[in-house]
Amino acid sequence: MAKVNISLDADLVVEVMVLAGVGSPQDAIEAVVRDYIARGHRTEARTASRDEAHRVGDLRPAEPPQG
Repeated sequence: MAKVNISLDADLVVEVMVLAGVGSPQDAIEAVVRDYIARGHRTEARTASRDEAHRVGDLRPAEPPQG
C-alpha cells in the first residue's frame, strides 16, 4: 500500500492518541481514519437497505394519527 506523509497540529494528534489509547501518532491517526471509513460503509449499508425496502414496499404501514 502506498504511504502518504502529512503534517498535523501536534495538540490534535496528542488528543487523538489519548482518546484512542494508542502510543504511536501514526497508529492513532490510522485508527481514526479506518473508523471513519468503516462508519461511512455502515451508513451506506443502512441507507441502501432502507432504499431497497422502500422500493420493494416492505416498509411498515404508518400508524394512524392519534387525536
